[in-house]
Amino acid sequence: MSGPGLSVSASAARNLATATVTSVQNVANTPRWLLRLLPFVDVPGGVYRVNRRAVVLAKPGRIELAGENRKRAISPASLRAIPLFSRLGDAELSAIADKFSESHHKAGETIAEEGSSGRSLTVVADGTVELTLSGPFKNRLRQGLATRGDYFGDGDLVGENAPAPAVKALSAVTLLTLDRTAIEDDAIKTRIAQSIEERDRLKGHTNSHGEQGIELLAVHTGEPRLPTTYVDYEIDPREYHLSTIQTILNTHTRVTDLYSNEIDQLREQIRLTVDAVKEREEWELLNNSQFGLLHEVGGRQRIPTRGGPPTPDDLDELLTLVWKKPAFFVAHPRAIAAFGREATRRGVPPVVVHLFGAPFITWRGVPLVPSDKLPIDVDPVTGAQTTSILLLRVGEGEQGVVALQKSGVTGEIEPGLSVRYMGTNDHSIASHLVTRYFSAAVLVEDAIARLDNVLLGNYHDYA
Repeated sequence: MSGPGLSVSASAARNLATATVTSVQNVANTPRWLLRLLPFVDVPGGVYRVNRRAVVLAKPGRIELAGENRKRAISPASLRAIPLFSRLGDAELSAIADKFSESHHKAGETIAEEGSSGRSLTVVADGTVELTLSGPFKNRLRQGLATRGDYFGDGDLVGENAPAPAVKALSAVTLLTLDRTAIEDDAIKTRIAQSIEERDRLKGHTNSHGEQGIELLAVHTGEPRLPTTYVDYEIDPREYHLSTIQTILNTHTRVTDLYSNEIDQLREQIRLTVDAVKEREEWELLNNSQFGLLHEVGGRQRIPTRGGPPTPDDLDELLTLVWKKPAFFVAHPRAIAAFGREATRRGVPPVVVHLFGAPFITWRGVPLVPSDKLPIDVDPVTGAQTTSILLLRVGEGEQGVVALQKSGVTGEIEPGLSVRYMGTNDHSIASHLVTRYFSAAVLVEDAIARLDNVLLGNYHDYA
């Protein structure tokens, strides 16, 4: 048994000390770089209308597919994404959709040789195929990649004599093909002929985006008659209505009155709730089915990876789609790591820059911004994990991507975010309404592009 000590014990002394407390730590918090980098536009009326030039010559889109496992079906209405079928009625499209035949091919299989005859319209239901032609120096030139919803061979369907590329399966693929005999009906042939006639008539009077051309004359001598022109607009422009994130925060007045000496309990509750609201806002900006950026990417602005992992070549392809002042990539942290591995393996480790006091790796000078709100898909058969990478141009002045908000609302604590006192009930519970008004808009199609089928689990043995 020990005797009395020579000084007061530490355990007793602590009764006279005041602990230094921290604010509540929240492991779910992220830097929310997307909210910092997207320019916000104030929308006083709650509606943001994007006026564009009228498109008179529709461009190819993507086919919608349904069905699970090994049986795929085409959504008839989505066949209008093929310009040849744009004039067909619902009944005719349904008849054509039923005539597609399904085939399966292994990775690495050559599905069609270059220049082979008897081609047909082909829709990719699953997987990725590569289209190539012979180059002038005994090499292969890639004409493009086709993945789920893409199609090729529509020219062959109507006998147009274009070079027939070789078709190779880069992964296990499922193809849906339509033979020429499927459009032998006189009514269908007549409507397709009308579509071809309209395309040929307008081709010389539209720009590469299908907008009606503006007639100009460049001369340096003489007095020629000047052309007349005008610019037409969309009749029914897209409107973005502000979305809302709301919750009611309850706090007992006893708690806020008695236990706010070091940290104000109400302010701390509001801070943590606002953090959760902003995390949800970033998720919605990426994933919302109405305005989320992943869903706002047009069919022509979506490309797959060539071999699964994201390579420098894949990011270069994205840059060709958003080449007018690209601002930044947005990717899951694991996708950024996967790209870093592929770039390092090629001997071109990405350059690092510092923004907001944090390091970001870059490609071609464009930073890769991390966000864990980008979803990771898991293949139920193989367990492979894939995600997507976005590339954005931002700002109204650049015809890019903008975020939307309404400032000046009652109880505003920062633009577009308000906290309103709702009263105290007979249980002594005080309630506050927390509200955030926001949305996002893509001003023109080429302001955003998406790289799909980004495989995450590929590692290299450098030994």
